[in-house]
Amino acid sequence: MGALIDRLIAASLRHRAVVVGATILLAAAGLWSFATLNTDAFPDLTPNQVLVMIEVPGLSPAEVEQQVTYPMEVAMLGLPRTTDVRSISKVGLSVVTVTFEDAVDLYFARAQVQQRMQDALHALPPNAEAMLGPPATAMGEAFQYLVERTDSAADTLSLIELTNVQEYIVKPLLKTVPGVAEVNTWGGMLQQFDVFADPSKLSGYGLTLQDLEAALANNNANFGAGYVEDRGERLTVRGIGRVTGVSDIANVVVATRGATPVYVRDVARVDVGPQPRFGAVTRDGRGEAVSAAVIILKGSNGREVVKRVQARLAEIESVLPAGVRIRPFYSQGEVVRRTTQTMFTNLTEGALLVIAILFLFLRNIRASLLTASVIPLSLLLAFLAMKRFGFTANLMSLGALDFGLIVDASVVMVENFVRRLAGAGSQSISERQDVLRAAAFEVGRPIVFGIAIIVAVYIPIFALQGLEGRMFRPMAFTVCAAVLGSLLLALTYVPALASYVFARSGGSAMEHDDPAWFSKLRTRYQRALEWSLLHRRRVVGATVGLFAVALISVPFLGTEFMP
Repeated sequence: MGALIDRLIAASLRHRAVVVGATILLAAAGLWSFATLNTDAFPDLTPNQVLVMIEVPGLSPAEVEQQVTYPMEVAMLGLPRTTDVRSISKVGLSVVTVTFEDAVDLYFARAQVQQRMQDALHALPPNAEAMLGPPATAMGEAFQYLVERTDSAADTLSLIELTNVQEYIVKPLLKTVPGVAEVNTWGGMLQQFDVFADPSKLSGYGLTLQDLEAALANNNANFGAGYVEDRGERLTVRGIGRVTGVSDIANVVVATRGATPVYVRDVARVDVGPQPRFGAVTRDGRGEAVSAAVIILKGSNGREVVKRVQARLAEIESVLPAGVRIRPFYSQGEVVRRTTQTMFTNLTEGALLVIAILFLFLRNIRASLLTASVIPLSLLLAFLAMKRFGFTANLMSLGALDFGLIVDASVVMVENFVRRLAGAGSQSISERQDVLRAAAFEVGRPIVFGIAIIVAVYIPIFALQGLEGRMFRPMAFTVCAAVLGSLLLALTYVPALASYVFARSGGSAMEHDDPAWFSKLRTRYQRALEWSLLHRRRVVGATVGLFAVALISVPFLGTEFMP
């Protein structure tokens, strides 16, 4: 291992221009990765699952469970690489959730569930409508907005009209945005045509409700009737029978009595009304409203999708009817922006603090700047690895970065350079480079072992499964990628660049001489060290005692999954 490390360092010093050029190329790739990296506020903790939703109007929860949920759930059993199948039954709705292993491709899982769903349809009631849920997660609600009246139209537009604008104008256009999986509408009233039959009039004409229902069903369709040829042209014959409004429904013929037709309007009243609903949305204490949530595809870049949604909404504003406007009230992009801004502000402040401490203890401007340059380069290498392996930038993955760990290897390397050069005095360029080579060989192996120990601490985290794994693996991966990147830089980039930076003797003596405060600090440390060596039993006993107290206090600590 030691010989391999020495060969790597020697090759870096021998081909230092190549090493510096390769570092610049890696930094450029890291910048590209950072610019295109998926950014979220928090990691997606939802399992890899597919939803099967079945609508069966009119059935109670118990009937839904017996007639719909049970056969569909049984059909999903035995799918490859599934972890569990569970369900929930509500009034007129069944939701079966099939959870797969995290490594299973989502669209492969959806294909398997789709096939089983089709096989189970014959066991469901005739009016059951089954569909797969969108390829999204519970964390996918990226944007929410209101479709509301303007102040000038506050008393003229109804909830039904606002819902029609959302369902037939806004929603279809938003679903064409790349990265959008679904647009869910909340509140409002879906329009339907209501036929209120008059039992006495039906009885007077000798009709029943079944006759009225059959007449409406049979007179609401278009049909083709072939074609006719006229003077060398083929004309298609079509029968137009679909109803388009209240008057068409009212003019449907239910039956004939003698030579007189009986219309729907003769036995019933036709009107426009809302469908039965199970909830409502209110806003600002001013009554009901229509709202919607944009659901993004699993794995999409939430920040970029939100930008595209906002741009599309700006286009939609121009085609909205008079008196209607769209007012956003939640944007995941804004949450991500604030989170990432806070995160990078803290990282910048931490980097500046590390640089200040480096200069304070290394007492050499060139050495401090060389060591500090490892911080952004290590982060760029980490971003490159995150892009390659599909990790997102979020509070968990980036918040755990420790700049002390990142510069640890470079600090040891550069400090040894400064110490050896200070003791060598004035020398030629080739002699100073020989000193740098010897100094790098001296600490190369301890640096590798130290970083290996740090990485070994995070290895058990990669073995976590389920929710814990989804939460902590990105953090462990990012830290390991940054630390291993700093190790590579410490063994290649730092010696190569140091051969340029420290090639010529220079700088004031103050860069090498210890200041008075540092000498006092070192003297006190030497005294403490000597006392510890003379009283080894006391020091070891106190350490063991503190460890025992820490173990005893563990049962009294509060525990929770997240703060």
